[in-house]
Order: sequence, then structure tokens, then C-alpha cells
Amino acid sequence: MQVRWIPEQGAFANSYIFGTVLVDAGLLPMAIREYRDGIDTIVLTHCHFDHIAHVKEIAHMCKAKVAIHRDDAVGLIEDARSLSMHFGARSPGIVPDIKLNDGDTIGGLKVIHTPGHTPGSICLWSEADKVLISGDTVFTDGAFGRYDFPGGSRQALERSLDQLGQLDVEGLYPGHGEPVDCGGKRHIAAARQLMKAGYG
Repeated sequence: MQVRWIPEQGAFANSYIFGTVLVDAGLLPMAIREYRDGIDTIVLTHCHFDHIAHVKEIAHMCKAKVAIHRDDAVGLIEDARSLSMHFGARSPGIVPDIKLNDGDTIGGLKVIHTPGHTPGSICLWSEADKVLISGDTVFTDGAFGRYDFPGGSRQALERSLDQLGQLDVEGLYPGHGEPVDCGGKRHIAAARQLMKAGYG
């Protein structure tokens, strides 16, 4: 299935549409107005404000359910966990409709719990398409997400990168920067090497 990229230009972070799922909601609602009738679920890769800023309005517009890993659900309410104060804003103040766990399937995507950037960070994996939507766990330039925010952990992030390194990823669609349609596994390998070399 094709992944539709909605770039972060004019938004806080990248968003993607996969089937009936919108992944992340830092973009303005008008950016997805033309797709609203086809979206029934919003999956948040983690609770940082740049990925959740407009989830309340978008969910209302699309009549969609909101899903996030159970370990990050509190960030939809607590400003300290969402880092919303860094953006001069407040958390959305909503309770998710679905609290995700590792191994769940939602909208044809498998939930892979990848803590480190936040306790409840997830990636979304389509084995059939060899597509990984990676949030802020790993990026296409061989970098990885920060782990110095509240709840972050370098050790957990290193384990998460090792886990992702076992996947046969072609399309890699990160929370920031440009996605790639092929060779995603190489970008993950580069991030693992950078981590193990002690950078970041």
C-alpha cells in the first residue's frame, strides 16, 4: 500500500496517510481536509507536541479515533510530558480512544514499541510493503531521536534501533526530514553505528 507523505513544511512534523490511518497530527487541519473522508484513525508515534498539536481538531474533523501507546497517553494531557511549553502552547487535553501495545495491529500496520525518545515511542511496520513509519526513533540521514527529554533513555533507544535493524525495511518514513522509498535498512544501520560509536 502506498504511503502518502504530508511534509512538515508549515507544520511541526511530518504526517503520513496509510490506508485509512493518519500518522501524527502536528499539521494544520486544512492540510488534510481533502483526505478527511478517508481517515478513520489517527495514530500518534509519541506524545511530543510537534506530533500531536492538532490531534483534537483533526479527530473532530475526520470523525476519527485517536490511538497512542499506553506509556505516552499521559502526554496528551500533561504539558511537561508533551513539551508543549517549548512551543508556547498546551497539550491537547484529550484521552485517547485506543491505547496501543507492542505487537498490536492497527489499520494494517504492526505496532513496534521503540522506547528511548519517549517511553511510549512506536514505529509502524507493514511487512508486506517493507514500509516503516518511524516517528522520531530513527531518521533517514542515519540519525536518531534525542533521548535527553523527560522519559528518554539512551540505553532503551539503542535497544530499539537494534530491534529495527532486524527488519527488511525499504521505505523509511520518519517524523522529520525526507522519507525514502528504498534502502531504508541502510539508514537504520547507519543510525545504529552512530549510536554504538557514542555519538548523539
